[in-house]
Amino acid sequence: MELPVISNNAPAAEGGGCSSSGCGTAPDALSHLPNHIRAKVQDHPCYSEEAHHYFARMHVAVAPACNIQCNYCNRKYDCSNESRPGVVSELLTPDQAIKKVLAVAAEIPQMTVLGIAGPGDPLANPGRTFETFEQLSARAPDIKLCVSTNGLTLPQYVDEIAKHNIDHVTITINCVDPEVGAKIYPWIFWENKRIFGIEGARILIEQQQKGLQMLTDRGILVKVNSVLIPGVNDEHLKEVSKIVKEKGAFLHNVMPLIAEAEHGTYYGIMEQPEPTPEMLQDLQDACAGDMAMMRHCRQCRADAVGLLGEDRGDEFTLDKIDVMDVDYEAAMVRRKVVHDEILEKLDAQRGIVKPKASGIPEGSRPVLMAVAGKNGVVAEHFGHAKEFLIYEASPEGVRFISHRKTELYCGGMDACGDGDMVDAGATESLLDRNIRVLEGCEVVLCSKVGYEPWAKLEAAGIAPNGEHAMEPIEDAVMAVYKEIAATGKLLPAVDSKKVA
Repeated sequence: MELPVISNNAPAAEGGGCSSSGCGTAPDALSHLPNHIRAKVQDHPCYSEEAHHYFARMHVAVAPACNIQCNYCNRKYDCSNESRPGVVSELLTPDQAIKKVLAVAAEIPQMTVLGIAGPGDPLANPGRTFETFEQLSARAPDIKLCVSTNGLTLPQYVDEIAKHNIDHVTITINCVDPEVGAKIYPWIFWENKRIFGIEGARILIEQQQKGLQMLTDRGILVKVNSVLIPGVNDEHLKEVSKIVKEKGAFLHNVMPLIAEAEHGTYYGIMEQPEPTPEMLQDLQDACAGDMAMMRHCRQCRADAVGLLGEDRGDEFTLDKIDVMDVDYEAAMVRRKVVHDEILEKLDAQRGIVKPKASGIPEGSRPVLMAVAGKNGVVAEHFGHAKEFLIYEASPEGVRFISHRKTELYCGGMDACGDGDMVDAGATESLLDRNIRVLEGCEVVLCSKVGYEPWAKLEAAGIAPNGEHAMEPIEDAVMAVYKEIAATGKLLPAVDSKKVA
């Protein structure tokens, strides 16, 4: 099997956690963890920014019920048109879920992690959730198990989680103040009744914090997810990050609110603003001093399959699985070979720290660049990219910042982008919308750019660059940064009056 090129060009963080110059969740960002915990995390695609380029994950939708209402959530079933949490195409029984996992793991040997994340709350569906985990532990022992929860009933299931060897748990914690929580959660279902407002939020927060502490006391790894909601919890999340770190969470994932009106959520209907990429990055950087930050989250569907950033769920619907001939014993042998090859390449890079960029004048400012990348290289045509990876280049090196989703602009090949498309009734074209998403970036790196997008990118102050196709992303970003530095554009302007 031909493996992708692996590059580890992130600068080292100083001390524990993720410094402001650290990169995503690279190994240095997790240096505060004991070695046995780092070993569990560093090859997990949902936790390691490095590993997610090479290892795949999947979610099985066996948990339809939920015990709280969130203003940003609207669960949708039999839906293949949206990519966000709470959305699934097929609800599965535990038996169907196991059949699907074995088929996916046989077909995608890079798949290492099985998670249950909905579409409701897994711990509001304990029978279905733990039956799935029990069967999978027996039939596919080489797959890691994860569960995500809102935390309301978490304390009563910590023993069950430990029993099934689930050593990674994600808790969504959006607040530690009930008054803030009342703006996010209209109600919870607790002890056979609905409890509204501040009182409901207070109970939820107490249960989340209790469950978090119980898990970490048992040595179970906890990642905390938080949804950034402008004007509601944006500043408050700094306190959340501090508290969950004190209780032992090893990773904090601050992700942007999705509030499109067509999704039917309360926030979407009420036109609650979504955070800008700059707002998200600023908050992640502010929290980074207290907690290792996850920056590569894709806010996956509850039935996602494949590498982060891709969804191969359509290949594994129940009707297609029914006609597959799966020999999982043989598949496990193949999977081990593939995993060992990937790990050998990853291990060869770990512990290698790229020195500060040479040849960059002192005082040069950082530059944001958008990359149409895949599998760690600059690989996609501008018009084919469904998301852009955002990197920051500076004299300290290159660090991953975030990803920004865009709309598929073109389905063609060489002529892509040479005829701008405008949706019926829309005030701006798909191309214009995609360029607006890249605001703040000075360069866009891709394998190829059409004439019309090239001109519009330049007009928007974004330099298109197709000269580094199939190069490792970090190498390409630094090469372009050095080219810009050579022009003198990275140094602060000289005040002629002061010189005189």
